[in-house]
Amino acid sequence: MERPRILIVGGGFAGLECARRLERKLAPSEAEISLIAPFSYQLYLPLLPHVAAGVLTPQSVAVSLRRTLRRTHIIPGGAIGVDPRSKVCVIRKITDEVVAEKYDYLVLAPGSVTRTFDIPGLTDYARGMKTLAEATYVRDHVIAQLDLASATLDQHERESRLQFVVVGGGYAGTETAACLQRLTTAASRRYPRLDPRQIKWHLIDIAPKLMPELGDALGTDALQVLRARGIEVSLGVSVAEVGAETVKFTDGRVLPSRTLIWTAGVAASPLIGTLDTETVRGRIAVTAEMRVPQFEGVFALGDAAAVPDLHKGDGAVCPPTAQHSARQGKKVADNLVAALRNQPLEPYYHKDLGLVVDLGGKDAVSKPLGVELKGVPAQLVARGYHLMAMRTNVAKFRVGANWLLNAAAGDDFVRTGFLARQPARLRDFEYTDAYLTKDQVREHAQALLAKG
Repeated sequence: MERPRILIVGGGFAGLECARRLERKLAPSEAEISLIAPFSYQLYLPLLPHVAAGVLTPQSVAVSLRRTLRRTHIIPGGAIGVDPRSKVCVIRKITDEVVAEKYDYLVLAPGSVTRTFDIPGLTDYARGMKTLAEATYVRDHVIAQLDLASATLDQHERESRLQFVVVGGGYAGTETAACLQRLTTAASRRYPRLDPRQIKWHLIDIAPKLMPELGDALGTDALQVLRARGIEVSLGVSVAEVGAETVKFTDGRVLPSRTLIWTAGVAASPLIGTLDTETVRGRIAVTAEMRVPQFEGVFALGDAAAVPDLHKGDGAVCPPTAQHSARQGKKVADNLVAALRNQPLEPYYHKDLGLVVDLGGKDAVSKPLGVELKGVPAQLVARGYHLMAMRTNVAKFRVGANWLLNAAAGDDFVRTGFLARQPARLRDFEYTDAYLTKDQVREHAQALLAKG
């Protein structure tokens, strides 16, 4: 009798944890497990600002899937469409070959993409911080601006190259601005022709408070740290227009700037739009057991799913964080095993452990289990949490060693030349234009079924 085929879409926190647990709980004879992932690693997303700042190497936050998974079949590509009625997933391999894969059980964990708005110039000139390639590119770009500003005698060009704008006052944007400001401050010592006072960082957000999820006290502490470093924080303000050399704010200000880093939230993967299913603010609606009620054998979790938050209640859904995604992956695996063995499924329940925000150096704010910390104690908690959350001992060692090396020896501020002469738009990194329409998905599914 043919083994049931379990297909997991996405190799992030949710998908990897699901696959690992399935390997442990299922005998090889019980099911065939496949994982669709465009890269052979799980990205430890919370530490991307450290990569952009050169504190960590890119390899440090790329946790090898093949070191972690023993018998899961890894398909190198991305899911670009799903037909749940035919039980077919359409995949674009990294060679651009489009293939269709049949399944018996489907786990949708495609994650999220950078959320954008209809702002003139945004998609052409903004840089994101959602992928490893983006973080690497942003680092190169920032150092390149220092190099070019040092080499020019044109004061207007120099001013535009030395002003940097980060949009998004959540923990991703705050950490990005804080870490990159430390990078440019340290690097300015290597540029005798530059006046460090000309290097200016701006953090803006439409919300009235910085990181409201941390509470008023810690949010204020973080704001004070940023402003003490010279970062100009503007709240209640957003971007009205982005150009090649200017950024216009909604309050009317126009800054000469060639760098806008966009971290203003995430949206569910466009893959969700290829399914005929109910959504909640773009995320696929699921039960507390993370089943997609319209389709048998389909589960969804992570950033792309609106998983009920049973701890908060009142119709709340779990926030799109790594903490929830990893735990949801384990619970979906348990429920898949239960489904295979005709046992009852269990709901997902998890009390949020809190947030940690690393502002670089000795600065941090953390709220573990509701306890508010700042400074060195918060930094120890933040870095301890990250080391604990890394999936392999090799990854933990690399990250720890990089932190120690950077603290002891600093940075050489080297540019790798990554995509130096090519446009680097959001869609080029996140492939948001690669997905099929519902009709195209059905055509691929019918073609596969016709082959038998």
